[in-house]
Amino acid sequence: MNENTQSCIDSCNKLLRGELSAVETYNQAIEKFSGSSEREILADLRSEHQRSVQELSEHVSAMGGIPDSDSGPWGTFAVAVEGTAKLLGESAALTALIEGEKHGIDEYNEALANPVVMQVAKDSIRDSLLPRLFDHVVVLEALRAA
Repeated sequence: MNENTQSCIDSCNKLLRGELSAVETYNQAIEKFSGSSEREILADLRSEHQRSVQELSEHVSAMGGIPDSDSGPWGTFAVAVEGTAKLLGESAALTALIEGEKHGIDEYNEALANPVVMQVAKDSIRDSLLPRLFDHVVVLEALRAA
């Protein structure tokens, strides 16, 4: 495996850890909204993050790498933030989710600007992964405003 391929694998695994963190964070938020109509919406957003996990895992595997299966330190931090927000109320929980989505957008934009990230991964980011996050921000902001 050449250095560029390994760098691309590392970049995709970083994004994968972010998506795993998002799934964990949505799991916590869904608990906060049990019994409400928002719960179904949050579950749908979590499912989209799960699809992103699958997509990124497939990219890493196709390059000969091993997909990360743990969100790492960022996931621990994100879950802690969401746990604290849950204690403060639904609006704080939604705000934490929005901030997480915006962090993900920044991470994807960083990958798009990285010359070692292969074109197939960039196409996936542009075509499906990044647009999902922009959509999530809109949905979450609407929930918070309701």
